[in-house]
Amino acid sequence: MGYKLQSLHITHYKHKSLNLKLSILFLLFFPVFLSAQKYIFYFIGDGFGVGALTYCENMAKEKGDTLCFTQFPVTGFITTHSADSLVTCSAAAATALASGEKTNNGMLNISPDLKRKLTPISKTLHQQGFSVGIATSVSLDHATPAGFYAHSTSRTDYYDIAKQLAVSGFEFFAGSGFRQPEPARTVSIFKLLKDNQYTVSTSIRQCAESQSIKNVLIQPQGKNVKQLPYAIYKDKTDFTLPQITRLGIEKLTALEKPFFFMVEGGLIDWAAHDNLSKELYGEVKEFSEAIEVALNFYKQNADETLIIVTADHETGGIITVSKGIRFNSKDHTGNIVPVFAIGKGAENFSGLYDNTHITSKILQFCN
Repeated sequence: MGYKLQSLHITHYKHKSLNLKLSILFLLFFPVFLSAQKYIFYFIGDGFGVGALTYCENMAKEKGDTLCFTQFPVTGFITTHSADSLVTCSAAAATALASGEKTNNGMLNISPDLKRKLTPISKTLHQQGFSVGIATSVSLDHATPAGFYAHSTSRTDYYDIAKQLAVSGFEFFAGSGFRQPEPARTVSIFKLLKDNQYTVSTSIRQCAESQSIKNVLIQPQGKNVKQLPYAIYKDKTDFTLPQITRLGIEKLTALEKPFFFMVEGGLIDWAAHDNLSKELYGEVKEFSEAIEVALNFYKQNADETLIIVTADHETGGIITVSKGIRFNSKDHTGNIVPVFAIGKGAENFSGLYDNTHITSKILQFCN
């Protein structure tokens, strides 16, 4: 600046003058700092293809319901193939949606030639000062949530994947549990979480009251660690995807930093695999209600918030026929899947493109 402040010789007048100038600068630039906050919601309906969308939109109209995300101003479509197949698995799809690169079916954030670890956008943003939340209606070590924090040549290496969650440093996790928390002759995942300053809660209230910066919410002992109950079968003791989403927002906003929050409707896929139409609609409706929680946040923070809703792949080969719905498969298909977006930068998500492009579009919003 062409001069140096000699702090040891500054006069009382100059000191007051400097403080006044700093105060003015603070008042001028602090609102700019606030407006620079970025809030990103990344909703993934596992298995939610165009066929399921058509069926659920029709069901919503019949029941007088609304799927809030179908009203978003921007709609697009993505291709979903993996590096080694026209029909992806959830692990390869999660890798593409998280890292922006393709891998082989069964692998998480490892390049197809096994030579490189791929970096999920969640880790990139965490390193840039974002808080990160990961929530799902299935286990936290399952393919889609794992795609945002883990590297593995096998999506079924649940214990090793969960160990990576424990050292991720991400601030909020919520799901049904862990599939292999305490294999024989190994350190318990719960001990690793505690050693890394995570507080593990087994109820919404308990987690809400936690004063910890880093929190993990799972079902209490005795519940199914693989999944939350289907929405249409839940009782008052079961937490829902909207509750998890609301809690995650509360925890992340309390940290007073920008945040990235991935929320998966994992049981949409499971219902489609088993060709269960009522359960499928129930899961999509609950998924929409979780998105509505984020939408309410967006309405209060419209200039700083981006919400993306998409799928990793289609499951079930669903088509609408004169008598209702017909499943043509119990497996995944290679069909394109929809994208819905609202908020700052949403216009970048229209059109037809590959699933690997979503991360670069999100980073455009962050820059």
